[in-house]
Amino acid sequence: MLYFLDTEFNGFEGDLISLALVPEDGDQEFYVSLPLPDELHPWVEQKVIPYLRHVPPALDYELTREHAAQHLAAYLQGDPDPIIVADWPDDLAHFCKLLVTGPGEMVEVPPLRFELRDATGFSAAANSRVPHNALHDARALRAFYLNTEDR
Repeated sequence: MLYFLDTEFNGFEGDLISLALVPEDGDQEFYVSLPLPDELHPWVEQKVIPYLRHVPPALDYELTREHAAQHLAAYLQGDPDPIIVADWPDDLAHFCKLLVTGPGEMVEVPPLRFELRDATGFSAAANSRVPHNALHDARALRAFYLNTEDR
């Protein structure tokens, strides 16, 4: 199954703040927010943090990196062929980095495939119900690609 990915992070090459996966089919969405870094990039503080918790109550909680990685692994376990779709390379990098729990250690996930898709014509800021919130941006990305004929 396809899972549409979005992340929020603390500026260029900054720490992961939140991550969301929205499946192609169904409503079993994944969202996690992580503890905030001590210093926030000014743009992130203004544009991301106010919308961090704008998610359904069942998804509104903060986890440590290790617990977030375990939660992500558990979410993907039931799918024998997950394909993670993103429109930006940093989203995939943050996803993969979250899987690593220590030196030489990672959570157990099924074999994963990744697709970095051309986002020409897509703007999360213009299409998301709550821009700069990973869950809402992932939903908007899913809607864009599922409504695009050239998938």
